[in-house]
Amino acid sequence: MTAPLSRHRRALAIPAGLAVAASLAFLPGTPAAATPAAEAAPSTAADATSLSYVVNVASGHRPSASVRRAIAKAGGTIVTSYDRIGVIVVHSANPDFAKTVRKVRGVQSAGATRTAPLPSAATTDTGAPQVLGGEELAAAKASSGKAEGQDPLESLQWDLPAIKADKAHEKSLGSKKVTVAVIDTGVDDTHPDIAPNFDRQASVNCVAGKPDTTDGAWRPSAAESPHGTHVAGEIAAAKNGIGMTGVAPGVKVAGIKVSNPDGFFYTEAVVCGFMWAAEHGVDVTNNSYYTDPWYFNCKDDPDQKALVEAVSRASRYAERKGAVNVAAAGNENYDLTSDEITDPSSPNDTTPGDRTVDPSKCLDIPTQLPGVVTVAATGAKGLKSSFSNHGRGVIDIAAPGGDSTAYQTPEPPATSGLILGTLPGGKWGYMAGTSMASPHVAGVAALIKSTHPYASPAMVKALLYAEADATACTNPYDIDGDGKVDAVCEGPKNRNGFYGWGMADALDAVTW
Repeated sequence: MTAPLSRHRRALAIPAGLAVAASLAFLPGTPAAATPAAEAAPSTAADATSLSYVVNVASGHRPSASVRRAIAKAGGTIVTSYDRIGVIVVHSANPDFAKTVRKVRGVQSAGATRTAPLPSAATTDTGAPQVLGGEELAAAKASSGKAEGQDPLESLQWDLPAIKADKAHEKSLGSKKVTVAVIDTGVDDTHPDIAPNFDRQASVNCVAGKPDTTDGAWRPSAAESPHGTHVAGEIAAAKNGIGMTGVAPGVKVAGIKVSNPDGFFYTEAVVCGFMWAAEHGVDVTNNSYYTDPWYFNCKDDPDQKALVEAVSRASRYAERKGAVNVAAAGNENYDLTSDEITDPSSPNDTTPGDRTVDPSKCLDIPTQLPGVVTVAATGAKGLKSSFSNHGRGVIDIAAPGGDSTAYQTPEPPATSGLILGTLPGGKWGYMAGTSMASPHVAGVAALIKSTHPYASPAMVKALLYAEADATACTNPYDIDGDGKVDAVCEGPKNRNGFYGWGMADALDAVTW
């Protein structure tokens, strides 16, 4: 049974007993003012019936005058143009805009990036927070006192020893010259665990499809999801004696906000995010989302084909400029190599309906794009998380993403099977999902880059896979113990559908 998802798609909030989306669990932390709301991103004047489009043309130079004239004649207004990859972002109220522009000489593809008019009519549904009392915080601090050098909440982070990050930190915390960009819902850089490592120069708001560099524009507002802030802490929370510890607590982390206030990650914003990372020296990007409104984008649909092309161009460009792109595999327990999948959630910004797709032709982007490191989630017992998507040849590597404590219980003193992370307003809390697995791998990639500063993205990925701890298939996989097989794993110990090349290894990242 597929668990209902929150707007950020790649994270689940799981209560103690059941693997369903419910709520976030917060730990009270250092008192802090509410996270300042980011200033509104610049927008292009458009009426209530306007949609956003990407128009893909030849890359490397400004769109031709004839293409620009055709866009205007079809009722389009150019918002911005990413000339290096040939992607133009356009707003238009003409329902036939894409169909008309596709016929223009020089236009390779064009498509609407959403099905709801600007702005989206959807509402957020991230769930209400479940606040934990101070007893757990006190217990964590008491436990950390027994381990020299631990941050106060590190005893709750079963995920760090699962990838040997605790041992890695004895040798290296990572280099300040390495930056990981969190392409997500925004990052609260005022959090005491994030502030010491935050890279402002590499941070931006891309929600409108073009960069907004207003100071603080990368932060989530109080009403927006804490998802990106949680991810940022998992990657690079400073080892500073305040709260938790990131996988790579010595590297820099940047916030690239691509999710709108309703929680949607539209193509124009994602393209902007990759392009910004490419042009600002980012070494690793973390992508714990799928590009809305289609869970799978089918290339036989002209709109969806254009979205795949635009994001593909942007992610490839970021890699050519030196970035390793890491992405979450998804939380539906789908076999991404099956002949067909029923997608009940698309388009998610208007009225979704069941459709049957072939995942080899209809892609989850950026997760299934060439060159992207695709990450599956594991729980506290090292087994595939109950929700994690899988598939031989699709999953590249695995890392802790948490699971229901009823399915995979951590060893004491950890109490939750979920993943601890930073939350806006100086707090900490638990979340679970492949969203939480992906930043573990991004952190390990950052440690590899720190150890091998001149390594290309291809070399970083090769080391990431070579250093992974090979993990054999779990067969039969009956995670809830009801006597029924919940998923089937195929492949050998060092390359299978559940764990890819194996579990990410942070210790090898700083010693090889």
